[in-house]
Amino acid sequence: MYQDAQLVAIDKPAGLLVHRTGLDAGETRFAVQLLREQIGRPVWPAHRLDKGTSGVLLFALDAATAAALAQAWTGDAVRKTYVAMVRGWPPDEGLVDHPLARLPDDARSARGIECQPAMTRFRTLQRLALPLPDRGFDDTRCARLELQPLTGRRHQLRRHCKHMAHPIIGDATHGKGVLNRALAALLGTQRLWLHAQALVLDHPASGAPLRIEAAPGPEWGLWAPWARP
Repeated sequence: MYQDAQLVAIDKPAGLLVHRTGLDAGETRFAVQLLREQIGRPVWPAHRLDKGTSGVLLFALDAATAAALAQAWTGDAVRKTYVAMVRGWPPDEGLVDHPLARLPDDARSARGIECQPAMTRFRTLQRLALPLPDRGFDDTRCARLELQPLTGRRHQLRRHCKHMAHPIIGDATHGKGVLNRALAALLGTQRLWLHAQALVLDHPASGAPLRIEAAPGPEWGLWAPWARP
């Protein structure tokens, strides 16, 4: 999708792990391994995406660039934009300012260790009504959101959407299983409906502004018949 002398970015498909993890010990395919084999050289992931999340995933091609990217990610030098399908109709826009407990690498283990500030800006792009009964109503309200995390906490977008009472569709941890299964049957596909659409940062070598973007895949068009005007 993008490559230069220091960087390479891919459009990660949903269902692919970035690297080996104890959370999914049976998995044998990883983005790091596949990309390394494809381009024939070592790569360093600059950040992580959940297995179920698709979209822009950036790698460094040398250790010095990896260190520079790590420094950029610790501050506010990288702007990230996601799209998500969520349950319900959120406001037109807003800011979620809700601290999140720090999660251990193994999310199955003990509860969060400490709370950290966490902020996410959101904007409603589209509202939909699907022909499925939900909570006593004849239809199920969903919305397509643009999400911009202003901090980088683990599972921040999924947890903030749950905090808003608008969980991301397909989220097995923070969503509603019955609704997720019903929507998967209606759409004919099952996934976490979260996509990393764009990264904006200064190039670690030249300092020039760099925008890397990956449009959501064709499966996102499955929602179109139920869009509200």
